[in-house]
Amino acid sequence: MTLGARRLRCLFSRSLLATALVVPAVALAETQQVHLYNWNDYFAEDTLSGFAEQSGIEPVLDVYDANEVLEAKLFAGSSGYDLVFPTARPFAARHIAAGLYRPLDKAQLPGLDRLDPAIMASLAEIDPDNAHLVPYMWGTSGLGLNVEKVRAALGEDAELDTWALIFDPDKAAKLAACGISLLDDPTEVFSAALVYLGKDPNSLDPADLDAATELLNKVHPHIRYFHSSQYTSDLATGDLCVAQGYSGDVLQAQARAEEAKGPEIAYLIPREGAALWTDVMAIPKDAPNPAAAQAFIAYLLQPKVIAEASNYVYYANPNLAATEFLDAELRDDAGIYPPAAVKARLFVPNERSDREIRNLNRRWTRVKAQR
Repeated sequence: MTLGARRLRCLFSRSLLATALVVPAVALAETQQVHLYNWNDYFAEDTLSGFAEQSGIEPVLDVYDANEVLEAKLFAGSSGYDLVFPTARPFAARHIAAGLYRPLDKAQLPGLDRLDPAIMASLAEIDPDNAHLVPYMWGTSGLGLNVEKVRAALGEDAELDTWALIFDPDKAAKLAACGISLLDDPTEVFSAALVYLGKDPNSLDPADLDAATELLNKVHPHIRYFHSSQYTSDLATGDLCVAQGYSGDVLQAQARAEEAKGPEIAYLIPREGAALWTDVMAIPKDAPNPAAAQAFIAYLLQPKVIAEASNYVYYANPNLAATEFLDAELRDDAGIYPPAAVKARLFVPNERSDREIRNLNRRWTRVKAQR
């Protein structure tokens, strides 16, 4: 079975697979449920059922498609969730500063020593002593392409690994008919526009943001929509030819298209640079069942468990001991595990103050509304 076919089987199958797991000995007799709040399609086919079988705890999952949705619930308080999966920067960084998370009980988390030291060191910059966050998956934000349609519009010799496909008004005009989409995320979009312009992707200099805003306004007429999840299915069905998207989502579209004998979908990291992000696990300060949340984190720290999750969602995980359990084609995919030369072009979004976020959001609202 091809990797794409295997991935599609995972996408549409929910068969129960036995998973070897030793849950830490914690007092969970009175805790029968763990309430999870995560991105859609971000566990393996058997992650939840396997945890229930091994622990006796029933996982209850709600999903979201934007960090802002999660953040609003956390700041409102009493969310009812035991474990959440925010993106580290800038979101979890803000949450830690606001005191929204409980410290981890590391004694109940065997396997922390298997996590990539570089990722842990990066997280320690926003979470001293890695007290609150455990990395779950990491990836990049780049370009999802319908290769045939892009080449038909721009020519067989067109360079594909560039943000110019979206931000060059002439190229965008030629691609508009087959469909361009941008993430509905001001941090992602402005940083991509800034790096395309040769500027610091984290710049908050008004002159730099004005230049990025002007660029976005020029290409706005050629953008079909702004959305952070719809592009996955639209790429797979051929309804889009260029999408700014998350690496794993585009590779899911690739697998769906392959299974349906549809268009050739590629994920490329633009040569100008792209965002590198890490999604983390954290326990809200007011979590009803923090012990159950700890047990679920411990479950995901098992190498085989997290490897199956990576094989399903097509994102890299930080567990070095899980590497041997990854599908070979996944492990060797430069879009999932970029080589050192590509990693050197990646950047990590900076944390921002509430005022800076509000200013960026106002710019984004005006760009989308063309005001």
